[in-house]
Amino acid sequence: MQLQRSLLALLIGASAALSGCQNVNTDSLMQSGMMAMKAATLSDAEIKQVADEACAKQDAEAQIAPASSPYTQRLDKIAAALGNPLTGTPINYKVYLTDDINAFAMANGCVRVYSGLMDLMNDNEVEGVLGHEIGHVALGHIKKATQAAYGVAAARTAASAAGNSTVAALSQSQLGEIGEALVNAQFSQSQESAADDYSFDLLKKRGIPLEGLATAFDKLAKLSGGQESSMFDSHPGSQQRADHIRQRIASGK
Repeated sequence: MQLQRSLLALLIGASAALSGCQNVNTDSLMQSGMMAMKAATLSDAEIKQVADEACAKQDAEAQIAPASSPYTQRLDKIAAALGNPLTGTPINYKVYLTDDINAFAMANGCVRVYSGLMDLMNDNEVEGVLGHEIGHVALGHIKKATQAAYGVAAARTAASAAGNSTVAALSQSQLGEIGEALVNAQFSQSQESAADDYSFDLLKKRGIPLEGLATAFDKLAKLSGGQESSMFDSHPGSQQRADHIRQRIASGK
């Protein structure tokens, strides 16, 4: 109990510092602190609820390719080849019509691919990238990223609702913050490497050629800097990751 009180005090202090205002509403600040503390204990169901709302917010602000689009038809083919390795979580694929090069997945099975990435890569390369993004979900990386994004959004914006229904109390601005954080999530070197290996293993299990995962990283390595995508801020670097995949292909493991 003492630890919880101390944590709450620290979170409230952090919220006050972020607010930059001396006339802080104590009730709102307390609620913000409670939301930040809640972030560390979000259940799987609550994580998926946050993802449902954050993904819907992203979809509402994007231009989505219709079912008749060649992009959607191509993605449907790729999705069928990959199958669904997420036990108990249906995967929902859509294409965002934008020149940006990115793809992301959320804990609720929301997977979004940018048309710019599909223009850059062939089907096998897109399969490798999506295997990687799904890997972040399957390995729990997205859950941790969602908890972190939820906590930051709560600390920056005092909640308007009281009680324990903190997930339901998310504002549109908070959902926007969380969604953007997940779209551009930065993962650790070990998480990125684990997701690469997950994609390799998934492709191999599904009988999909493995080379596309390596050549996808080759293409990312050749692109110029300054892109606003987590794909260009990866650690280890894209070429090192391509080399790792080729080593696994050569070893047969």
